[in-house]
Amino acid sequence: MPGQLLLAGYLGSGNLGDDAVMLGFSDGIIRAGFEVAILSGAPEETNRNYGFLSYPRRDFKQIELAISRCDAVVFPGGSIFQDVTSVRSVAYYAKVIEMAKKAKKKVFLVGQGVGPLKTFLGRRMALGAFNDADAIAVRDPASLEALKELGYKKAARATADSSFLMPPPPDPVDPEDFSVGGMKVVGIAPRPLDKKTDVVGLFGDFCRLLYQSGSMPVLVTMDRNEDIELAEAISKKQGGKIPDLRRVVTPMQMQQRISRMDSMVAMRLHAGILASMVNIPPLMVSYDPKVTAFAKQLGLGNALSMDTGITGPRLLDAFLQFQKDRERNVKILDKKREEMRKQAEGNIELVVNGMGGR
Repeated sequence: MPGQLLLAGYLGSGNLGDDAVMLGFSDGIIRAGFEVAILSGAPEETNRNYGFLSYPRRDFKQIELAISRCDAVVFPGGSIFQDVTSVRSVAYYAKVIEMAKKAKKKVFLVGQGVGPLKTFLGRRMALGAFNDADAIAVRDPASLEALKELGYKKAARATADSSFLMPPPPDPVDPEDFSVGGMKVVGIAPRPLDKKTDVVGLFGDFCRLLYQSGSMPVLVTMDRNEDIELAEAISKKQGGKIPDLRRVVTPMQMQQRISRMDSMVAMRLHAGILASMVNIPPLMVSYDPKVTAFAKQLGLGNALSMDTGITGPRLLDAFLQFQKDRERNVKILDKKREEMRKQAEGNIELVVNGMGGR
């Protein structure tokens, strides 16, 4: 019997990828008859942008209240169980699951990316959280292997990222009709890395060479807390002339803007996902196993690796080669997009079945 679900994760925290996960899952589960509330980093903004009842995700008294009012807690996706940035991320989500189970509520982890988990404490807490969940689905086969390698013994299934359940933009635009001064627009979605990796230099050089080759680079900022400063630094390196999409505040708006582009070069996983959903082939640049796994799922060729000393000229060469196959890649996306959506529907089915069906 449908009821109230509390969605948890890195939601409402300024990352359009995590909000795309939230929106995709919400669209599917609401159509199944459930109501949703959100643990959000910015509750008022989440309510204003999306209309969801929201609670502050860092206020444990409010989290306890939200759990008491729901029938189950659902983590709809994202790479939340990882300790690359900090083991505190794993500790926080493990705590929320512990609170839910203490309140005798069901917990579902769906569309999850697992890892990287490098520390003993991170792995231990993550495994404990996974074991406490009532059911688990991961977003790709690599995450399923990581879950098993972690020591998880129960049944789990591979589905797809919940963002694939987002409805299409209301006004799709033929990318062939969109250009700036006769130049095709190429979205570029970098993300900051450690200080040893010169992301600014790499993408600054790439933007310059791309413009010289006859295309217009546009910087796609998927995380307002990290990417806007990075975009400013990249643009500054080229005289402050590279446009960006910093004013885009929802995944729907970003998807609509991407639908008007000719192509996408993305480090950000969900920039690639949003592009693929509107039939814009993404060339993925991998800094993390999740990006490599996504590129493999799409079947458009392997992701370029940041670990191989990639340079601006090498990235341009790879992009131009990628563009030669654009027509073929669009046809592949036509098929893959529907496959991924059907797989993502498994996230909805798992929760519906776990709640006793309809």
